[in-house]
Amino acid sequence: MFVSDFRKEFYEVVQNQRVLLFVASDVDALCACKILQALFQCDHVQYTLVPVSGWQELETAFLEHKEQFHYFILINCGANVDLLDILQPDEDAIFFVCDTHRPVNVVNVYNDTQIKLLIKQDDDLEVPAYDDIFRDEEEGEEHSGNESDNGSEPSVKRTRLEEEIVAQTMKRRQRREWEARRRDILFDYEQYEYHGTSSAMVMFDLAWMMSKDLNDMLWWAIVGLTDQWVQDKITQMKYVTDVGILQRHVSRHNHRNEDEENSLSVDCTRISFEYDLRLALYQHWSLHDSLCNTCYTAARFKLWSVHGQKRLQEFLADVGLPLKQVKQKFQSMDVSLKENLREMIEESANKFGMKDMRVQTFSIHFGFKHKFLASDVVFATMSLMESPEKDGSGTDNFIQALDSLSRSNLDKLYHGLELAKKQLRATQQTIASCLCTNLVISQGPFLYCSLMEGTPDIVLFSKPASLSLLSRHLLKSFVCSTKNRRCKLLPLVMAAPLSVEQGTVTVVGIPPETDSSDRKNFFGRAFEKAAEGTNSRTLHNHFDLSVIELKAEDRSKFLDALVSLLS
Repeated sequence: MFVSDFRKEFYEVVQNQRVLLFVASDVDALCACKILQALFQCDHVQYTLVPVSGWQELETAFLEHKEQFHYFILINCGANVDLLDILQPDEDAIFFVCDTHRPVNVVNVYNDTQIKLLIKQDDDLEVPAYDDIFRDEEEGEEHSGNESDNGSEPSVKRTRLEEEIVAQTMKRRQRREWEARRRDILFDYEQYEYHGTSSAMVMFDLAWMMSKDLNDMLWWAIVGLTDQWVQDKITQMKYVTDVGILQRHVSRHNHRNEDEENSLSVDCTRISFEYDLRLALYQHWSLHDSLCNTCYTAARFKLWSVHGQKRLQEFLADVGLPLKQVKQKFQSMDVSLKENLREMIEESANKFGMKDMRVQTFSIHFGFKHKFLASDVVFATMSLMESPEKDGSGTDNFIQALDSLSRSNLDKLYHGLELAKKQLRATQQTIASCLCTNLVISQGPFLYCSLMEGTPDIVLFSKPASLSLLSRHLLKSFVCSTKNRRCKLLPLVMAAPLSVEQGTVTVVGIPPETDSSDRKNFFGRAFEKAAEGTNSRTLHNHFDLSVIELKAEDRSKFLDALVSLLS
């Protein structure tokens, strides 16, 4: 059921208990976790934190710990499936689920005792009515007409029997109609997968309601929202609306900076609203590298072609930036050039057809020396979490990423930025090779691209978030490069090798790249149906239903089934 008063029905309930915290492996979940940890620290709440990257890990961890806890909090996992069916918990276990995945499973919505959903009701959830989905089994189907008045006339008996048979038949027909209608309603409701309000924002809201919100918590809420935007999980409209909400909190927390008398000390944390360039990591890189490795600019310039490289040179000439300056670290550029850099780049970008070169975002200053944009932190944290370094296990990576969000661990954040640069470079190189060798092919209802074993940097794309980001960027670049109008409107299915020993591939489905795109993804259901129909050996282990693992030998029959399903 949906929790209406988070403070009373959630926080005050767990405040005096030992709690088990399951946190999914994405940046928004990490930020929500940081906010909750800070609140728990304030109130001395005992908790155990368990990172989970998929359903299997969640089940295993639950089985391991269920004896010791009654209260379980799930962040960014658990809302879009029947949780009680998967975990089979005891009757007294209570689950608080704070999850951005939509649609929310109807059993979770209408379970009043064990499932408590920490989900904002103002997201247009469109949950079907209880009576359309659930129906009490009607008793008395078997009527005992024969035993009743045995003494009455045979003709009266016969008439009564006929009436009962007609009534029964009508009941059965009504039930069949209700079941057919229920199937349709559920299909319409569960057909598309999409994302709601960031979990970090929901947790920040809770902190604010209890008057325990700090600047750090506000920054984590901002990073959580920016993660959704960077990964295209929400629409531009939703992003702008949520930025507006956070902007009010930012001015409330950071307004003292303007006032000379009450100015903060030099090494304080300051958050400010920015209308900044849409260039990845440009303040920690060179402007040239950032332009080449940001999806938005690389796709618009078509940098994988010689003509695209020429256009980039023309663009830089139009901005009036010398190559020597552009290719050195941003920090070392001439101050006179940096002063009006954003306006100059935006002006030239408009001439080159890039109307959205600047975006609303936030930045944080730690003292004078360290400044980060919210998107910088998202890329760094994501790279730390999905780092393919051999010695790091999933849990180690999770803890490194969690630590990098704390102000006291700036060295980890800078390490994350270096990994992120490597990841972005590899992404653009892979996109260039896919487009130049025509690896993106139209299968009819969707585009398909498969990365071969032995592709450079393939190990960087074995994790789901990195592969999803690559797929999104590839689709954007393909749409900019193709002349075929029909192909511009198609979704993309992408496969990458996962494990050579086990012969498995990761398959990701990405919705079409259109301006009016509502970011709703239909591949989750389609993958399930295609796998069922062909008995393909798949593993639906990821919290995003549009990411699956598949046996490489079953790939062709799986794709054929997908084509016929979506045609």
